[in-house]
Amino acid sequence: MIKIGQYNTLEVIKLVDFGVFLNGGDDFGNILLPKNTVPAGTKLGDKLKVFIYFDSEDEVIATTDEPLVEVGGFAKLRIVGATTIGAFADWGLRKDLLIPFSEQRRRLEEGEEVMVRVYTDRASGRIVGSTKFNRFLDLTPANYKVGQEVQVIIAETTELGYKAVINGEHWGLFFKTEAFGKLFIGKQLKAYVQEIRPDGKINLSLQKVGLGKVDDLADKILTSLEIKGGFIPVSDKSSPDEIFRVFRTSKATFKKTIGGLYKKGLIIIEKDGIRLNDND
Repeated sequence: MIKIGQYNTLEVIKLVDFGVFLNGGDDFGNILLPKNTVPAGTKLGDKLKVFIYFDSEDEVIATTDEPLVEVGGFAKLRIVGATTIGAFADWGLRKDLLIPFSEQRRRLEEGEEVMVRVYTDRASGRIVGSTKFNRFLDLTPANYKVGQEVQVIIAETTELGYKAVINGEHWGLFFKTEAFGKLFIGKQLKAYVQEIRPDGKINLSLQKVGLGKVDDLADKILTSLEIKGGFIPVSDKSSPDEIFRVFRTSKATFKKTIGGLYKKGLIIIEKDGIRLNDND
């Protein structure tokens, strides 16, 4: 079945001067792939990975251009125009993405960049965008486990920290204390479920939860010390930014980890750094 607003692999069934036609099945028939996006050397019977959407005439069309986001996904897009029916965003294709006024939490203006959720409007069948995320998220039970790795995209900032979309389905939150490093709207990254609260809300962490993150960091610190000749100019007195730059971790986790290594007699903590303990 052809999926509108997503990638499909379709067979070339006809060559014409202005492109090629692909087999869209009983539902869509022949789908045009315009000449300017046809891969060189394409021949009858080839199977091409194409993105299916609607052209300016609202006809189903294929392209090998790569959109910034598919239907069902979230992305940070630039607004390139505003009209009486809504705003238009550049999503990487020749036809811009419409964000109707009814799908805007506030009136969008040309030139700004906003997070957008792309979906297919049931009434018109058109691909459109929305900045009203709540009606797309938390619609199914969040069957996550503490410590589970998930994929997230940063969607909003709040007084508490950063709100993120988890696996395209649920809201999650990085508290400011967990949001070390460079987080920004639109950034996609992996994260870990830190806590599932009684009200169902999900707290996220950039690091593995519990002893796992400490054990991983301990190995990383010892390996780095060996590579650097036994000394690294980073200690528990260093700034959080410096610690994150070197070890990609929070200061709290770093202090806990080197404290454990010190108690085991594996390192010496000095004023200006840490050193491998070579004493037997």
